[in-house]
Amino acid sequence: MIHRLSWANWGHFYRAFLKGLKVCVFYLAVLSLFRLFFIAWLHAYMAPGTGTADIIAALLRGTRLSMQTAGALAVCSFLPYLVLAARARMARRVFLAINGVLLAVLSVLYVASFPFYRQFHANFNQMLFTGAHDDIGALFWTMVAEHALPVRLVGALLLACVLWRVLRALFDWNFFECVFSARSFSAPVRFLGRMAFLVLLCLAGLLAVFGGSLGWETAVNWENAGVTRDAFLNEAILDNAQAIYRARELNRRMLACNGLDFTADDIRLLAARLAHREPTSDDLDDYLMRTAEGARLEKPRHVIVVLSESLANWPLLDKYKNIPIASGLRSLIAEEDTDYCPTFLPNGASTVSAVTGVVTGFADANLYLTTMPEAFAAPYPTASAPQMERLGYETNFWYAGPATWERIGAFTQAQGFAHFYSRGDFGDVPGSVWGCEDEVLYEKVLAGLTDEPSFNVVLNASNHSPYDLDLQAKGFDAAAVRAALPAEAQKDDWLVKELGHYWYADRELTKFVHAVREKDPTALLVIVGDHGDRYNIDKTPLLYERYGIPFIVTGAGIRKGMLSPKSAGSQIDILPTLFELIAPKGFAYSAIGTSLTKNTQGVNYGFWITRHAIGKADTAPLVPESLTGGEPPAIDDAALQDYMDAVRSISWWRAKYGNILDDRILEEKGR
Repeated sequence: MIHRLSWANWGHFYRAFLKGLKVCVFYLAVLSLFRLFFIAWLHAYMAPGTGTADIIAALLRGTRLSMQTAGALAVCSFLPYLVLAARARMARRVFLAINGVLLAVLSVLYVASFPFYRQFHANFNQMLFTGAHDDIGALFWTMVAEHALPVRLVGALLLACVLWRVLRALFDWNFFECVFSARSFSAPVRFLGRMAFLVLLCLAGLLAVFGGSLGWETAVNWENAGVTRDAFLNEAILDNAQAIYRARELNRRMLACNGLDFTADDIRLLAARLAHREPTSDDLDDYLMRTAEGARLEKPRHVIVVLSESLANWPLLDKYKNIPIASGLRSLIAEEDTDYCPTFLPNGASTVSAVTGVVTGFADANLYLTTMPEAFAAPYPTASAPQMERLGYETNFWYAGPATWERIGAFTQAQGFAHFYSRGDFGDVPGSVWGCEDEVLYEKVLAGLTDEPSFNVVLNASNHSPYDLDLQAKGFDAAAVRAALPAEAQKDDWLVKELGHYWYADRELTKFVHAVREKDPTALLVIVGDHGDRYNIDKTPLLYERYGIPFIVTGAGIRKGMLSPKSAGSQIDILPTLFELIAPKGFAYSAIGTSLTKNTQGVNYGFWITRHAIGKADTAPLVPESLTGGEPPAIDDAALQDYMDAVRSISWWRAKYGNILDDRILEEKGR
């Protein structure tokens, strides 16, 4: 073997693969340094009690995981170099060009990951794919205005340039090539050296393939990388490439509905339990039929559901009562003709999930309904508009933004809304790239309320990045808000601006409620947020404070205690609540949710809530967290699991496969 593997052939092999190893080590070092700086810069997002041991564990775990990424990046540039190795000058140029592109992409992603985490409390995730369906122009200008896109882009490219120069110097540094190619070594030593180098290559390959391990049994991947007790550190463990890979995989599963694995028999049994009847029918719609117990109010002329952008519930908690941003809603909740459920969840993490929940009545079940042909074929039986039309209401959907966003205009009308109004219908009005100002939208809605009874869903947009309202001109007292904040938050100008937009949304919403009442004393209004989870004063908020949204119902005949004192729910419960308030006795309607006059549990894409506890939906058993951070209360684990499985599996099957429960449909259409 020593004679056959000549020095000339071995030299080419050794030098080529040694350069590949150096590139791999370079990328691993870059990714590890990126992670270290990310943790240091955003350390305020670490939970109290997180210590040095947790940080070290995250860095070590992240380094292991990044061996995969580093190996993949090295291969991308090394293989072309290896193919062109006989033409050294061309090989070097191609190598440097490929790595220039790779480093530019890597740097841009890294710089973008900082504002992304601040916005979503996560490394890159499925919101990337949600954004792909969004208004690209609006997203671009939001990033320019809110995140200084040009400055960040220039900084990322400068970073890439520096890293590229370091890599070029490392590539041209031939110390190891010269030392270990010395002919002065004896033949046995040379042979052992070659064997050691081959073993090193094999080890490097295994570590790259299995994420810092030598086999799949102990491999580190994005699904098992989060080993610390701190959510921020678990996200930091993923380098940007791994985070994007995670987002891609989760989105692929979403599109394939891999996250829901139920048979027709499972769903039949769960639907029967939800409906409190025997599982004797193969028609899923039979289990969704409800009968109203009788109107508790005089029939209102106008019914209005306001989906208010980023209207989180935490500013309404006593803990934050001294921060003057929610005085309007606080005063409204205190009125005698208003009831309030403080334990309420959005249907999903983004606005489109709220829209689909209210429009279709379906829980978030890993389906992107605004893109599905089935959702455009005919209204679902649980859809809100056709059922409200049966009560004699003309149905209108009002949106502050463009009709093309998420295909919202076409989608709402396909699901039965007679009229859809958007910014394009309002003329040249002030607003941001996401939509007109709330006061403009409310003015248009108010003008549209005639003597004809109507059901209206109103989706506003002002409390949304880029947070570019002229708050001073609107009358916002920034000094008063700043003075009420904790000392560590008082210097955060951006937080004050965000809170100012909540203040504006609160003020305009309250003014709108009073204006509607004045125009129609019989009117009934429901106010909910589309989602929470955009900004909090605390860097590590409780689950309840981070994700909870308010449910407020107000109007003639509403009184305190009309909702169950143990009420809890989510956006799929809005329409059943309305039916039980205004529909005559015996009125038949279809719903997956339950009226808040009796419902005591809510569920969405990732969480559940009761009047006293909240928790993540993907743990077994469920782990309750107190709403106030105290001792976790007891829960009925089995009942909550059944409820979550029921509303999500029914929503999944009915939206995708129709009303007939038959496993052959899964085989025909594919799961």
